[in-house]
Amino acid sequence: MFKKKTTVYFIIFSLIILVGGVLLVSKKDNRGEVGAKDSGSLSSKKKFLFKDAVGEQAPNFSLKNIDGNIVKLSDYRGKNVILFFSGGSMCYPACWNQIEELANDERLNTSNTEVFSVVVNPKSEWEKIIKETHRFSNAKILFDTTKSVSSAYGVLYVESSMHPGRFPGHTYFIIDKEGVVRYTFDDPSMAIRNDLIFSELSKIKGV
Repeated sequence: MFKKKTTVYFIIFSLIILVGGVLLVSKKDNRGEVGAKDSGSLSSKKKFLFKDAVGEQAPNFSLKNIDGNIVKLSDYRGKNVILFFSGGSMCYPACWNQIEELANDERLNTSNTEVFSVVVNPKSEWEKIIKETHRFSNAKILFDTTKSVSSAYGVLYVESSMHPGRFPGHTYFIIDKEGVVRYTFDDPSMAIRNDLIFSELSKIKGV
């Protein structure tokens, strides 16, 4: 009888160790992950500050595009990436014009460079806008509805944010082929800045 109890206790103890090990590995594999179920996730090994971003590794993220597909920053290693954070649908006409102009500028959208506009609005809002206006057929819009990526990139409290903490400002990042931030610009004037972005992009070797 004692032997049977010992065997049962041993099996239970072994199962506890096994489950604990699985949970530990899972936690290790997903360390640094934040984000939401509907808008994707972001991973970063350390604090990332907008004012000190140049020269730092850009936080990796996963966000949905207008087609519902997941876009990961890490999938674009080997290309330069331009990220434009904005107030999105509520910021009319400035943000709409900026997103449209970025998407249609052939100098910025090349085989070596990808341009993404990151918004915190629901995807359903942009589906309606795109259907009604036909202005954004070339735009690569990513949906950060939980603001986790905007927060991690430090753009919720920049000078150009009209609603600090709720919506991003009008903020640009140029990320090189190794995933390093090479240029940032926050634009309180909400102007079309394609010439400036192209000028800074041109400074990166291999563009």
